[in-house]
Amino acid sequence: MKYLVYFFFLIPFAYSWSQNASIKGLISASGEGIPFVNVYVKGTKNGSATNEEGVYTITNLSPGNYVLLVSAIGYEAVKKSFFIGKDDIITLNIELKPSAEVLDEMVVTGTLKAVNRLESAVPVEVYSPTFLKKNPTSSIFEALQNVNGVRPQINCNVCNTGDIHINGLEGPYTLVLIDGMPIVSGLGTVYGLSGIPNSLIDQIEIVKGPASTLYGSEAVGGLINIITKNALEAPDFFADAFVTGWGEYNLDVGAKVMIGKKTNMLLGVNYFKYDQLIDNNGDNFTDLTLQDRISIFQKWNFKRDKSRLFSLAGRFFYEDRWGGELQWTPEFRGGDDIYGESIYTRRWEILGQYQLPLDEKVMLSFSYNDHSQNSVYGNLPYLADQRIGFSQLTWDKVIGKHDLLFGSALRYNYYDDDTAATQDLRGNQADEIVIPSLFVQDEFKFNKRHALLAGLRYDYDSRHGAIFTPRAAYRFKFSDNDIFRVNFGTGFRVVNLFTEDHAALTGARDVIITEELNPERSTNINLNYLKKIYADNGTFVSIDASAFYTRFSNQILPDYDANPNQIIYDNLNGKSVSKGLSANLETVFTNGLRFLLGVTYQDVSQTENGVTTQQILTERFTGTWNVSYDLRSLDVSIDYTGNLYGPMRLPLISDLDPRSEFSPTWSIQNIQFTYKGIPNFEFYGGIKNLLNWTPNRNNPFIIARANDPFDKNVQFSQGDVIATADNPFGLTFDPSYVYGPNQGIRGFLGMRYTVF
Repeated sequence: MKYLVYFFFLIPFAYSWSQNASIKGLISASGEGIPFVNVYVKGTKNGSATNEEGVYTITNLSPGNYVLLVSAIGYEAVKKSFFIGKDDIITLNIELKPSAEVLDEMVVTGTLKAVNRLESAVPVEVYSPTFLKKNPTSSIFEALQNVNGVRPQINCNVCNTGDIHINGLEGPYTLVLIDGMPIVSGLGTVYGLSGIPNSLIDQIEIVKGPASTLYGSEAVGGLINIITKNALEAPDFFADAFVTGWGEYNLDVGAKVMIGKKTNMLLGVNYFKYDQLIDNNGDNFTDLTLQDRISIFQKWNFKRDKSRLFSLAGRFFYEDRWGGELQWTPEFRGGDDIYGESIYTRRWEILGQYQLPLDEKVMLSFSYNDHSQNSVYGNLPYLADQRIGFSQLTWDKVIGKHDLLFGSALRYNYYDDDTAATQDLRGNQADEIVIPSLFVQDEFKFNKRHALLAGLRYDYDSRHGAIFTPRAAYRFKFSDNDIFRVNFGTGFRVVNLFTEDHAALTGARDVIITEELNPERSTNINLNYLKKIYADNGTFVSIDASAFYTRFSNQILPDYDANPNQIIYDNLNGKSVSKGLSANLETVFTNGLRFLLGVTYQDVSQTENGVTTQQILTERFTGTWNVSYDLRSLDVSIDYTGNLYGPMRLPLISDLDPRSEFSPTWSIQNIQFTYKGIPNFEFYGGIKNLLNWTPNRNNPFIIARANDPFDKNVQFSQGDVIATADNPFGLTFDPSYVYGPNQGIRGFLGMRYTVF
């Protein structure tokens, strides 16, 4: 017995005797030591943080093989294997590389030139592919639901088409770009956010507020710029596939191919399929549109003398989607027996950038897209073709303290459909126009703290004449970590109703255009404050707060209220105002915990004839969150994401309509677990819509008259619906009462494979 006591008594001493080895070294970047770097030996409790010179020391290691984990804010994490023997003291120095999420990332959207985000006079929000991975989706459109102040809006319960709202403004006020080229507008807005593999995205930049001075029409409420990778940053091969419990399948595959010594090509293919008939709310209509979608993306980069830029990209997109009564099949397409909304979309795009072989920095950018849509909404066809060509020449010149940008743009718009939008006394007339533009911008840096940016754009539209859009921005740096910005700008938008408002196509209401519609104009002011805090223990905190005010004149909004059987369009005889406050709080702890919280309060209203009303389908407040935690010892990360939306006014059909006039406060929440313990692989899974929220809660129905979608049994008197025993609420068929997805709780599983 006493020997057993001796044995247990000696264990601590033996354990201590075996742990005399230690490791030390320097963690640096560009030759300079980095303070407060987290250094940890995987599989043990041994760890440390670097001192102010970037030096670390870890003691009490047993002999054996280990992996050293090194992580720091703004740098790529490093795993380094090492062997240590008994009583060894080894030195292991590590050089870190800036990550894609560095705090001082470069942005291009605000000023049409690459500048450090902290130096930009225009506030730009930046989101990396890592952000998109925290809640994997089949399109960027869905992924933006976790961006503060940005909301994907579903516009139809049947076909599930949608648009992007920024600070409460409708989708047509948001311009979508790919690599800085405004190839997407009107008919194709939502399609520009689908089918680009996340692994080919370098970053997404978002500007809130008018940007017409640089980008022209459509950039009234803000813009989203999807920037794709260049070949130096892209993986040699990648594959990302996931499946959900609802039967959704998504596959991203891509590769980098070297063609000779001076040419490389990126290839990305996205395929999405969903073909399950699900009707959880019991209205005999599909809860989620069935879809079959493929997108092929290529980007060519060419090496030139003096590192001049030349890139060329193209994308082909095809989608077949339908929603409607569960009995619908393609033979019912366009008929009035079984209701269905069937949409065939074919779209191709090409865009490029070419730096002219001059001593000055002169850049030619160009894009072209062709969008063809063959749709039927019940028995109402919608056949449309849209072609947009865009070219732009810019000259970037620095003279003393003036950073100048001169530019000229030419835009070609062609649109034709089979609706009243392209009809006049001569019959069908396609809308075709060329809009030339000139713009100039000057950023003057008084000193390190003060900078002033001023810009002016001139557009000529033969239908409306000359249009001027000025803007100004001022940046003041209290310190490198305290920045205050003021932005003032104007915007304009030439309207094409039928490419932007799906409600006009459902056939449920008559479309009334009371006058010739004039271009919308807006004036905006935005105040922004950015604060960064670096704590001594390595914790990082960022606070980004804004106040915004936008006033519209000539705004065109659909009037659902004057006549429940009509949608009336005219220029607003009054004003429309969007104002509010927005704030983001980001915190990163050295233990692997990280969270990003966002809150926006907004008041979006319109005033006409002295009466002010809340804009329809616009929430008063939103909240978003993204909480992540890395279990480093297990190579597992946990991501909890979600959003919260306040009530919004909804379109009712009649005074007797029993559905709620306002939506409730609602939330979509998701959780994901990712395992990264196998080289080149990531395995992930989780649950979407944890609360199983759907908009049919506390509502008798969502789609009005779903049992009679062609209004065959609706009785009218002088154009008004008569309430009958079969139709006690006096309704007609209408799927436009929608503010959120009908898709409930579901699990998902996925895998990523990447080779660099």
